[in-house]
Amino acid sequence: MIKSFAPSSPLLAAGFADFAFWAFLVLLTFIFIGIFFIFMIWGKIWFQAYMSKSRVTFQSLIGMSLRQVDARLIVQGKIMAMQAGVGTDPRTGITTNRLEAHYLAGGNVPGVINAIIAAQRADIDLNFDRAAAIDLAGRDVLEAVRTSVYPKVIDCPNPNKSKRPYLSAIAKNGVELRVRARVTVRTNISQLIGGATEETIIARVGEGIITAIGSSDSHLTVLENPDRISKAVLSRGLDAHTAFAIVSIDIADIDVGENIGARLQADQAEADTRVAQAKAEERRANAIAQEQEMKAEVSKNRAILVQAEAQVPEALAHAFRAGTVRTIKNN
Repeated sequence: MIKSFAPSSPLLAAGFADFAFWAFLVLLTFIFIGIFFIFMIWGKIWFQAYMSKSRVTFQSLIGMSLRQVDARLIVQGKIMAMQAGVGTDPRTGITTNRLEAHYLAGGNVPGVINAIIAAQRADIDLNFDRAAAIDLAGRDVLEAVRTSVYPKVIDCPNPNKSKRPYLSAIAKNGVELRVRARVTVRTNISQLIGGATEETIIARVGEGIITAIGSSDSHLTVLENPDRISKAVLSRGLDAHTAFAIVSIDIADIDVGENIGARLQADQAEADTRVAQAKAEERRANAIAQEQEMKAEVSKNRAILVQAEAQVPEALAHAFRAGTVRTIKNN
């Protein structure tokens, strides 16, 4: 049996060698095709990161695609950070994993990077963790940095949300003053998370202006020195626990309104007149009623008198019949 198969063993060896060669060739072809597709999909991004000295590997790029992360967006963000010189620390800086985690959390990666770069240029202490937290809290971190560099002016009251375009306040003498103010604020980065918004600033400033005018003895005092209102409002620390720091409060316009005190006094006088008239009418009605009662009493007494007079003849007749009547003789 062994001798019968001996002549065919070289043929089997040659066939196995051919199969191994073709299998190796096919495997090598698949490898080259896979490498070609990898370079076609991620080669440009990798080369861009490599030329920018950003640490991005093909393994990271493939993992991003599998996790449905926009690899181009992450790489561009890292390139921007590296070129700007921010977050270069491989452990605490702006790494690929941290950018990817922020993207998966629903954050705005380009906005965070631009905010950190702008903060560094303006010498504002803003690291990646704080910027990412502000962004995930729903605040526009880039706009916050810009407002911190260039203060923002807020109208008080807000003409787009208020029914009246002015604040109405009344001095102690009863005269109404209509005021419009402009508040200059700067973003407070340290209190941006959890701090109150612009609406709170507008409400507090409006309350402070009304209180300052209401404590004035006369509206003329306010008209002469409008800066007293600003100083009084600023001294109250209205920007506490807010996302802004108040730079200044300026009275843009102030007008004299109605004389509320005089109108209230006129209304009070009219009300007093009506009360006096009602009381006089009440006294008149009581007098008429008392007069009618007296007339009824007179009629009652007259009836009693008539009744008594009617009993006199009857009494005399009874006395005559009884013989009890004596004639009185004159001396």
